[in-house]
Amino acid sequence: MKDIESVIIEKGEIAENNFRNGKSCCQAVLLAFKDECGLNEETILKIGAPFGGGTGRMRLTCGAATAIFMLAGLLKSDGSKENRNRDYELIQKLAEEFKTENGSIICAELLKGVKITSGTTPEERDDGYYKRRPCPQICRVAAKIAARNLL
Repeated sequence: MKDIESVIIEKGEIAENNFRNGKSCCQAVLLAFKDECGLNEETILKIGAPFGGGTGRMRLTCGAATAIFMLAGLLKSDGSKENRNRDYELIQKLAEEFKTENGSIICAELLKGVKITSGTTPEERDDGYYKRRPCPQICRVAAKIAARNLL
């Protein structure tokens, strides 16, 4: 059995590689935990698809952060109204940790200084795309936060 530090590092690497292989930031992080959340890859890709680009390319909440929040629900919530305050407390803790490590949970703020296009069409993923964006590293950090707090 792997120690937790090894798992944290591995989840980060998986999420970064998923992003570099064309997945959205949300999909990349969710996929790193497919075994733990009991969902198949197709379902995860569908669930995560709308949240890339800061939720539908609107540059709002970072998709990698959104993935952490989804994982918190899947792995730690019982879904009850009675425990919703506990769920919200966990999300606020995770969001604060994400902000501390990345500077913000808002996609537009994370991409400050990066020339980005608007609209609904994702940018082409070429070498330049990965060089000018912090997204691969943000996916890595997000998966590590999720592993540290949710596993």
